[in-house]
Amino acid sequence: MPTPQVPGDRGGGCLCGAVRYRVRGPLRGIILCHCGQCRRVHGYLGAYTSAARADVALEGADAVRWFAKSARGRSGFCGVCGSSLFFEPAGEARLAIAAGSLDQPSGLELIGHEYVADKADFVRIDDDLPAFAGDFGAEGAEGA
Repeated sequence: MPTPQVPGDRGGGCLCGAVRYRVRGPLRGIILCHCGQCRRVHGYLGAYTSAARADVALEGADAVRWFAKSARGRSGFCGVCGSSLFFEPAGEARLAIAAGSLDQPSGLELIGHEYVADKADFVRIDDDLPAFAGDFGAEGAEGA
């Protein structure tokens, strides 16, 4: 399934300012991740855009702490304030970027849901965006 890409040059960073980044290349629309790992990292669900890793320049990279949360990849967060910033999928040349860390306006829109089979019992999906039991775009789409 092709995903919408938004061209441009965008910045973002953590709450305290120790980590800043700039994306010079297209960003994918925002996917809401309902997996249990995102729920624990974010306290609700994960909202991520994505860019080619080569298009992302970090300032304050020494403040980024990485946690290998599963065989699927690792999460990056600010070691000073704890802001969730990234998910780096294992073996891929892309970086998922926490949508809330982008400077506003982002120009991005929600494009769907993933891991809805794992969503918390208090979450209600009441939009008509594509929803997938597992990875976004994988077989097994569910109606939202």
